[in-house]
Amino acid sequence: MDDKNTSKRKHDSFFRWLFADVDRLRQLLDLSAKVNRDVSEFIDAVNLDSLVRIPDSYSEVDDTGEADLAFRVNVSTGAPVLVGILVEHKSGQDPDTLNQVARYVRTLMKRYDRNRIFDGLPTMAIIFYNGKANWNPISHLEDGYPEFFRRAVLPFRCAFVNMADIPDSDCFACEDTATAMGIVAMKYAYDKDKLLELLPRFKESLRKMPHKEATCILEKISVYLKEYIGRDALKELDMAFVSIGQKYGFVSAGDEFRRELAEERQKAEAEKLETARKMVADGAISLENAVSYFGYSKEQILGK
Repeated sequence: MDDKNTSKRKHDSFFRWLFADVDRLRQLLDLSAKVNRDVSEFIDAVNLDSLVRIPDSYSEVDDTGEADLAFRVNVSTGAPVLVGILVEHKSGQDPDTLNQVARYVRTLMKRYDRNRIFDGLPTMAIIFYNGKANWNPISHLEDGYPEFFRRAVLPFRCAFVNMADIPDSDCFACEDTATAMGIVAMKYAYDKDKLLELLPRFKESLRKMPHKEATCILEKISVYLKEYIGRDALKELDMAFVSIGQKYGFVSAGDEFRRELAEERQKAEAEKLETARKMVADGAISLENAVSYFGYSKEQILGK
């Protein structure tokens, strides 16, 4: 699977789910500011306490699409003006990223106040990346342009944050457990050993969370990681959280996590068997070939 396809996987909605929440986005921006000067300067220029999401903004994408989010925020001076924040997530290299962001800025970042001379909002676009290979679509954007045109090549300000640059230590110190675990999961989505080492270190924080919230983040992470690390590694991660429950009396969350995984596996297996049976019944494949292809016995396929 190439990087462009990877960047459009439906499970990138994990990022959208996680950072549609303004409190978590503030945490992400604060962590990013420590490793990115542009983000640092931006959050100094705005009042993050005034952050408001532009809900359900994109007609082109939905909850299972690309994880784009838009917000409006007041400036820090107290002046009665707003600026926009567009958050774009990529898990693979996409050469159309900047054009995509530009389309969203033109569509979303507007105010229609009466007598307003220009309806556009100054916008900061922040691209968050957690791909396998090094990539930065804005690193050479201004090459060849004279100083006069620096910071004017794009019709918006833009920063690129490789989530791998956010230190693990900052994640462990983060006030919001879901944000911290989510970042770690995305940072090491391609490194199962690191995931198995780091995610269980959040056991103390999980223990202190309300049961429903802890169960939700465990479930979301398991769904997100499913295509990245494979079933065997996911089973190991599941067992790591079982040990958390056993040690801290948080078994209910561990049980829920295991139940979700088991139900999904059972559902997939049932659908596979039903497909085999239907194909044989319809004459699309012989019983012998179905046994070979699907791995079931004749008795299972025939329902005996």
